[in-house]
Order: sequence, then C-alpha cells, then structure tokens
Amino acid sequence: MIVSIIPHDGGGPQGKLADAELHFTEGPLEGLKLIGFTVWEGRTPSKLNVTFPARQYSVNGERRSFALLRALSEPSAIERLRQVILDAYAEHQRMAVAS
Repeated sequence: MIVSIIPHDGGGPQGKLADAELHFTEGPLEGLKLIGFTVWEGRTPSKLNVTFPARQYSVNGERRSFALLRALSEPSAIERLRQVILDAYAEHQRMAVAS
C-alpha cells in the first residue's frame, strides 16, 4: 500500500493541510484506491489530526456521520493507520522543503 498526499490548495476549509489516498499495490485490492482521508492542523501547531472517510446522514434533522473504515477487533488498528498517514504527510513536507 502506498499513501498518496495531495496538498491543499488554500481554498475551502481553514486548517485543512492535505488529502490522503491509500493506493493498494498487491492482493485483492491491487489497482484500487481508498479516498476520503484528510490531514488537518491540530489545536497546537506541532499536533496534526487525520479524519477518515465517513458518510453523513440525518436523523430527525440532526446531522450525524457513519465511519466507513472501522477496526474489526483491535481499536489500535485505526491509530496505526492514522500514524502511517501522518508519517507520509511529514515525508511529503520534507521532500517539498528539499526541492
């Protein structure tokens, strides 16, 4: 799997830094990508946040969201993926500064 980082162009929501996609390179998902991940500024400058793909819906006029990617049994799996995306973003930033 490769994490592809697409920098935010400045328009749209404040605090959005980049979108991220998971590109699958082998196995049954080879040739597919999963989109909908976003890297955001955190409350403190050194802390970043990642949101995962979700579907919004309404119940009695109240907006809610349904996570499209969830852990089967080990909640730490979500945190591992969050860290993989943050590491890819940090590498993308290092490469942008170096060029």
